[in-house]
Amino acid sequence: MVDEKTARFIAENSAAAIDWLVQQGVPFTPDPDGPMGLHLTREGGHAVRRIAHAADATGWAIHQALLAHAQAHPLIELRERWMAVDLITQRHLAGDQAPQCHGVYALEIETQKIHTLAARAVVLATGGVGKVYRYTSNPDTATGDGIAMAWRAGCRVANMEFIQFHPTCLYHPQERSLLITEALRGEGAVLRLPDGLPGDLGGQRFMPTHHALAELAPRDIVARAIDFEMKCHGLDHVWLDARPIVAEKGEAFLKSHFPNIHARCLAMGIDIARQPIPVVPAAHYTCGGVVTDLSGQCDLPGLYAVGEATYTGLHGANRLASNSLLECVVIGKTCANAIISRVSETSCELPPWDESLVEDADEQVVIAHNWDELRLLMWNYVGIVRSTRRLERALHRIELLQEEIDEYYANFRVNRDLLELRNLVDCAELIVRSGLLRHESRGLHFSRDYPHTLPVSFPTVLTRKLRNQFA
Repeated sequence: MVDEKTARFIAENSAAAIDWLVQQGVPFTPDPDGPMGLHLTREGGHAVRRIAHAADATGWAIHQALLAHAQAHPLIELRERWMAVDLITQRHLAGDQAPQCHGVYALEIETQKIHTLAARAVVLATGGVGKVYRYTSNPDTATGDGIAMAWRAGCRVANMEFIQFHPTCLYHPQERSLLITEALRGEGAVLRLPDGLPGDLGGQRFMPTHHALAELAPRDIVARAIDFEMKCHGLDHVWLDARPIVAEKGEAFLKSHFPNIHARCLAMGIDIARQPIPVVPAAHYTCGGVVTDLSGQCDLPGLYAVGEATYTGLHGANRLASNSLLECVVIGKTCANAIISRVSETSCELPPWDESLVEDADEQVVIAHNWDELRLLMWNYVGIVRSTRRLERALHRIELLQEEIDEYYANFRVNRDLLELRNLVDCAELIVRSGLLRHESRGLHFSRDYPHTLPVSFPTVLTRKLRNQFA
């Protein structure tokens, strides 16, 4: 299901993207004998070493380097602790207007004031929707804001059923979102069952019985294998054992290539050079999103999107590890060029946010309860393994939650928790409806009712018109 045109475009522009990041100061791990002088690692589903990385915190390294440039740029104004409420489109204007994105309404969290921000181009770079699940490697901000806003504005979304669950997140009461990078398995770490199981199962390595590539099988296979073993044996977690790396390459290699994971685990009493790491699968990456072209252009003129909030066709039904960062950089550059070359439309007067008919909320517990209920039902009914009955039950409850949230939204002043909950429940609906439309198991969508993969398959594209036909 990967779009060949998109994949070729990303691949052909990858070397230039890495070179540009190096020029911006991203400290990739060097290797004098490697391509471009960089050390390349291998992750799940990869046939060869092909991933340039900055130790074990590549995303953070890119973020810090580019943020420093943005902060120093005289024409860039950064507004921290602001949150978009909704896109301003032709539906907010008087008269018969052509479809167009004119800006955003944005909540200044510190003052709780909503501002009207006009813009000739709006770029959604809001990430995925991992917080719709109870267990996730994502930060608290991964609430699907851009996907939900674009959907409400009339844009198409695609492939929302394909939610990638990372096989190995740390299982620890003090840390619920620490991702144990796949590169650890790429260098030789193995998955084992805990000690104390009946027979000779205790401490046994189990991935070779699930796939020929064992720990380096694609993420969906590894996640389902862990899920199967946990349910089969009634386990809270399995073990990821990095001691084979130490045995083959030495403790210094482990610490130098995975310094952050080593330090953070050690802070919680786990020495990964001498002890296995307790891990569980968790929601990690949203392969679907707002439909865009290779310049990030959405269906709505003036609206662009980049990164995990989008569907470009690169990831298909199952993202290969580390492709997402590359997609962000390549499409980010083409998006910037498209906006620069775009003819600017004449700005128009935008209506201010109207709070005349709302009041302060008196029961925030309603929001907290709906948050918990939504994330739990998505974990139980729309998780790693699905069925039609589970999806239908989830959709029924989601529709009830939407009614409650919409009523709350219409009557009370908004705050961050309400906005994120509203966006999450809209994305949850998109995930479930997309899953119900796919009558097969493919990539990250595994259905007990349709366990086989069809010989030919296409993206699941949702439009507002199609959604209304469901209702």
